[in-house]
Amino acid sequence: MAITVEARAKANAVETYLHVLYALILRDMRTRFGSSLWGYGVVVLWPCVHVFVLIAIYTFQKMPVPLGDNRPLFFATGAVPVLMFQYISREVMKSVVMNRPLTYYPQVKLFDLIFSRILVEIVTGFLSLLVVCGVLVSIGVDPRPHDPFLAVCGYLTAILLGIGLGAINVSIISFFPGWLIGYALFSIIVYITSGVIFMPSYMPEKIYYWLKFNPVLQLSEWMRSAYYPSAVLQIDFLYVIMCALTCLTIGLFALKTVVGKTSA
Repeated sequence: MAITVEARAKANAVETYLHVLYALILRDMRTRFGSSLWGYGVVVLWPCVHVFVLIAIYTFQKMPVPLGDNRPLFFATGAVPVLMFQYISREVMKSVVMNRPLTYYPQVKLFDLIFSRILVEIVTGFLSLLVVCGVLVSIGVDPRPHDPFLAVCGYLTAILLGIGLGAINVSIISFFPGWLIGYALFSIIVYITSGVIFMPSYMPEKIYYWLKFNPVLQLSEWMRSAYYPSAVLQIDFLYVIMCALTCLTIGLFALKTVVGKTSA
């Protein structure tokens, strides 16, 4: 009988947590995107617009693509993992800034705000990826990678790195609210040096050596290596994964400190 009561209590706790998570996700989507699907559709399409603006610029300027002969595929393979990383790492931080008052409710924890926003961003990013692939197919470009497993691993690593840096950002902004603007400037630098619009491996070796310390650059090369095996890109897979896991570990420990200070 005691076991039954304990099991029922655990089931109720899980059900309550799922209800809280659902409410946070629903509130997040309604406050950010509006009550209609059009608002959410704009957010899904925004990364796609980013990719196709780059394609349009290179097409109208008649600039040669750095790798291969397909402009849409080149920019899409570089931009998708980079944008996925940037959106998660930024929006996780913004979720805490916007929804901090919700933690006054005993059912809502700081981690719940972060986890709900991560789920929203992963789903949004995946829908954006489907839209990009659909547009590529409609214009006659085959979006299937030469090595699907390598492409999926690169995409998942971009998500993991975004979550890790997002957790660190939450800890920083808890002490320095101005970091929201600081990280925006930092993101611009990361994007410019990530290799979305150029091939880093074509640069002088001394410059390329230092650029490769940017794990986001290696993420774009990771994805491109799945589509352009003949390019023979040299990616330090262990370095990128360790960067993601290190960021996640530091972020979780820092969040524990932030939660402890808040509760105190």
